[in-house]
Formats: sequence, C-alpha cells, structure tokens
Amino acid sequence: MTRLSAEGLVATAGPRRLLDGVSVDLVPGALVGLIGPNGAGKSTLLRTLAGLLRPAAGRVTLDGVPLADLPSSERGRRIGYLPQSFQPAWDYTVREVIELGASRRPGAALAIPDLLRDHALADLAERRWSQVSGGERARALLATTLVAEPDVVLADEPGASLDIGHRLDLMRRLRAWARHGIVVVVLHDLDRAVVDCDRLVLLERGRIVRDAAAAAVAASQDLDRVFGVRFERTTLAEAGAVVLPVAHRTDAGP
Repeated sequence: MTRLSAEGLVATAGPRRLLDGVSVDLVPGALVGLIGPNGAGKSTLLRTLAGLLRPAAGRVTLDGVPLADLPSSERGRRIGYLPQSFQPAWDYTVREVIELGASRRPGAALAIPDLLRDHALADLAERRWSQVSGGERARALLATTLVAEPDVVLADEPGASLDIGHRLDLMRRLRAWARHGIVVVVLHDLDRAVVDCDRLVLLERGRIVRDAAAAAVAASQDLDRVFGVRFERTTLAEAGAVVLPVAHRTDAGP
C-alpha cells in the first residue's frame, strides 16, 4: 500500500514559520481535506508533500523513501499536483497540456481520447489555453493530473473557479480516486469539506490543531476558535453533518 508521510516539517519565509513541526501520515482509502484560515500553511504543506518545496527541517517520505532521494521522473510519475492555476510557457491547446501530463507515464497518452470525453473536454481539445475560461482550465488540469494515474493526488483549491455543478463533479472524481490512491485537497469551502471529505486536517499558524474524521472535526469547538466564527451544526438527510457560520466571534457573545 502506498504511504506518504511527513515528519516534523518546518518551512520558513524569512523569520516566519509557515510550517512548525507538522507530521501527517497518508494512505489510500480516504479523501483528506486540508482546512484552516488564510495563512494557516495549507498550500505550503501541500507543496512540501509534493516535493516542490524543500523543508527547513523534517522530511517527507513516499513508501519510506525520502522524496529528496527519488528521481524527479519517478516523483513526477507517482505524485500528481493540481495547482490553483497554471500558465504554460507557450499557448498550448488543451489536448497538448493533457499530453504533457500523459508524458509522465509510458502509455498514458492512449487514454487521452476517453479522458477528453469523460471530462467533457472533447469540444475544447483544440482550443488554445488562452481561449478557455478559468473553469474550463480547472477541468483540463484535473484531467492532466489524472491521465498519468498517479499514486498520490494533491489538489490546491481545485474547485475555486468552477460552478457548483462542475465543483460537485470534481469532488466526486476525487472521492472515487481516493478509493485506491492517496488524495489530499486544500479546501476553503467548509460545508463541502465536511460533506465530501472522510478526514480533515485543521491547520492554524503552521501547526496541526486537529486531524480526525470529518464529522469529529466538524463537531469540535477547535473549528470555531481557529476560524474566529461561531458555527451552527446541523444534519441533512443526504449530506450528513453540515456546519454553517452564524456569527463572527466578536459578535458571538460568551
């Protein structure tokens, strides 16, 4: 079984610690959400897990091997990173961008026609990157990440530019991928995080405050304290637990 582990990660920017002793263990079978306020360290942790940032201390291992010791080709094949946005150096077509993703794994290009159809990108395949919308780019980036069938998918706010229908579809696809692979996604949309994720990692100022099942994190008062908001908890028949912000902490009373 694939295992991605972080041990005592410290990341800095000048005198500021972006990550402060973060440890997390990830295996397939659960969709994991990284949540927390702005500046909590979510994107920094994701980029460190992907091997894109080298920590000042601590290490990340994939199946026990430090990422720093893995050849870049193997790391690129096994770990798929979905950024918030992507601007290629040349104005590639959507198909060409997906082909770049497919180049990480031999034979993956054979799946591109099916992938274009499955992700509703067939009509956009020959459009230039500059000619597609932010939401269309997000769907193409997801296809680009998945075409190489990575063992690990790390997605940084992948639904930010998507309408609600495509956002739900994206989360459905990530949940399906998490059945057999490691999937970690940064989310600002707390109601979707609680409903869609199996496990939530709550970050504050570069530290993990709580790492547990989504329902347990949703029920914890740590959520209110970290976000500075009073949440109301409710349960919907189909969605399960839902958290709704009802007051800023300065208005919340005792």
